[in-house]
Amino acid sequence: MRAVGLLLLLLVLCGSGAQGELQETETTKTTTSDIWAEMRALRDMTEQLHVYVELLQRENSDLQTRLSSSESELLTSKSKIETLMSLETRLTATESKTSRLETKNTETKIAFYTGLTDDGYVGPFSSDTTLTYSKVFTNIGNAYNPSTGSFTAPVRGAYYFQFTMCNVLTGHMGVKVYKNNQRIMLNLEIKEETSYEYMTNSVILELMAGDEIRLVLPSGFSLFDDSLNQNTFSGSLLFTL
Repeated sequence: MRAVGLLLLLLVLCGSGAQGELQETETTKTTTSDIWAEMRALRDMTEQLHVYVELLQRENSDLQTRLSSSESELLTSKSKIETLMSLETRLTATESKTSRLETKNTETKIAFYTGLTDDGYVGPFSSDTTLTYSKVFTNIGNAYNPSTGSFTAPVRGAYYFQFTMCNVLTGHMGVKVYKNNQRIMLNLEIKEETSYEYMTNSVILELMAGDEIRLVLPSGFSLFDDSLNQNTFSGSLLFTL
């Protein structure tokens, strides 16, 4: 009986050991399977990460390209804005100059046209005499004074003057042109016959504001005028300086 009991005990122990080895083997297989599954999962995650990184790199490259394009467009826009600002400044300056010129031209429109007299003979006198052209037909700007016979320049500029002369008597006819007290020219003609005879001349002078122009009949000279306006004095401002 003791032998049988011992045999049964050995069988139990062997069974227990075999069962423990089986359980250990199954545990090892399960652990190994889990590790491989995790490694496959990690591999899959790594591949996904690679794909994601590539996508990010592509997006970054696209963003850099778009940024470079935006910077280029910004520089172009800035250049256009600067050009427009420069044009606006120049346009403003031009408008200002135009406005000043328009104002200046409005203020300096000068022109006059006059006749000497309706009374017939003028002269001869014993001394040089300033002629007063009393018949004023045009006096834009009121620069000509019929009381004194003088034209006074209102502004500095280039002025054009023209005068005609007529006489019937024999002898000397003509006029002197004076700028202030300076004689500019003398026009004369010696008539040998009693008949109508004419002269005309013109001059362009640079005048300062306040300069005076007048025509002077020399002593011993004579002229003739009537309603036909055969002796005239006229002038105008060509341009300011």
